[in-house]
Amino acid sequence: MAIREIITAPDPRLKQVSTPVERVDDELRALMDDMLETMYDAPGIGLAAIQVGVPKQVIVMDLAREGEEPQPRYFVNPEIIWSSEDTSVYEEGCLSVPDFYEEVERPARCRVRYLDYQGEIREEECDDMLATCLQHEMDHLNGILFIDHLSRVKRDMMLKKLTKQKKLQKEPA
Repeated sequence: MAIREIITAPDPRLKQVSTPVERVDDELRALMDDMLETMYDAPGIGLAAIQVGVPKQVIVMDLAREGEEPQPRYFVNPEIIWSSEDTSVYEEGCLSVPDFYEEVERPARCRVRYLDYQGEIREEECDDMLATCLQHEMDHLNGILFIDHLSRVKRDMMLKKLTKQKKLQKEPA
């Protein structure tokens, strides 16, 4: 396993639409293992493959709280097959938009179909944090960041700050 570099906004690669995975094999499982290690190291609770520069429909996630046993989850080619009309609002953050958090409204519940780590087809009803996190990560697969759900003013302000931070990090000491 290896920790990979997480791409941060406004990198144009984050706007790529990810392609479906043809099959879950050892190479893909190695990618998912790297993604999970990268996510834990960051630290975060979810990561889409595009965030490490791989435009494939792959998500890893672990919603275990601090002190709880890890509960890694893998979603390959996830698709939402139903979502509720009622919504919920969560304060979201993103490893690709570091140090920024903002409330985002999404469907409160959804039903998702996906392939698991072994390549088995699964369907699951999701609510609360799982529904929010899954929808957030699935947005990445379509080239959408959580800040794209915000007003243009808020989004532009965040992107300007991120661009400035990147420039400061590149300047020689």
